[in-house]
Amino acid sequence: MERQKVFIVERLETLLSQAVSAVGADRTFILTDETTRRLCLPLVQGLKCLEGAEVISIAAGDTNKSLDSVSHVWSELQRLGATRHSLLVNLGGGMVTDLGGFAASTFKRGLAYINIPTTLLSMVDASVGGKTGINFGGLKNEVGVFSEARSVFLDTTFLSTLDAENMLSGYAEMLKHGLISTSEHWAELLRFDPVEADGAQLRMLLAKSVAVKERIVEEDPTEKGIRKALNLGHTVGHAFESLALQRKPVLHGYAVAWGLVCELYLSVAKTGFPVDKMRQTVRFIFDNYGRMPITCDDYPALLELMTHDKKNTAGRINFTLLGDIGDIRIDQTATRQEIEESLDFYREGC
Repeated sequence: MERQKVFIVERLETLLSQAVSAVGADRTFILTDETTRRLCLPLVQGLKCLEGAEVISIAAGDTNKSLDSVSHVWSELQRLGATRHSLLVNLGGGMVTDLGGFAASTFKRGLAYINIPTTLLSMVDASVGGKTGINFGGLKNEVGVFSEARSVFLDTTFLSTLDAENMLSGYAEMLKHGLISTSEHWAELLRFDPVEADGAQLRMLLAKSVAVKERIVEEDPTEKGIRKALNLGHTVGHAFESLALQRKPVLHGYAVAWGLVCELYLSVAKTGFPVDKMRQTVRFIFDNYGRMPITCDDYPALLELMTHDKKNTAGRINFTLLGDIGDIRIDQTATRQEIEESLDFYREGC
């Protein structure tokens, strides 16, 4: 898989023009959702390198990260005359970059695509690393492929369009990157206020966060080993997110933050993660993200959802846990009782 180029930019046009020119596409298309078409498309539509590009839009929200939506994108590409030599520019949050990357990678067996993420979550997570896909059968990211974007452009100008909840959603993935990197990076993330963000410091933390992910993805692009580190918080987090889809959908980063609570508890119990660092992190999460209301009656459904996690092997629920900050333990298992105890802690702890 060709390694993508990731650029953190303050002036998008020059580097984007170079990237578009390097593809040499016969046609260029821009994918947005309804929200980014309204808020973000005007910021790029005047760029000369995107003159004449056809715009394809899908409905906003993770519930629309679906087969119906990707089918719509394929249909529009077909109707508008896209070929294997065309280019798709994905302008949006993680839903758009995941779905757009999947649509591009499968249409006519693959056309080039560029990601311009517009949310903090998509900048630090979804748009980087080559994972594409859609939700299917009530499960998160159940269908997809590994396929790198030609280029990814992280322009923090777009973050001015976000509300506090979406900033926090992206920050949860940054916190995860801190936990799997160094104590210094983890500590500076706990000290930072992502809602009242200083722009220069946010760009610095963003660059560090993306570097953590890039380093891991370069070592293990198709998740055979150490890339599973990036799933910290996601085994339980995806279960929370999938359960919420049946009730009231929650932002991905909130579900990951709640998953981190449970998986740090399991890390303390099973791999010796320091209790004080667990409590500092959990307190930060509860202070900023609250808790999804669940009861003991929800445990069977959550456990059933965890059994569908893509990391599982031989019928066992697999976790990424930590022995300490940066001490990554992949392919860890837990009993049903241990998982339920972590859910008890999530409901009642700190």
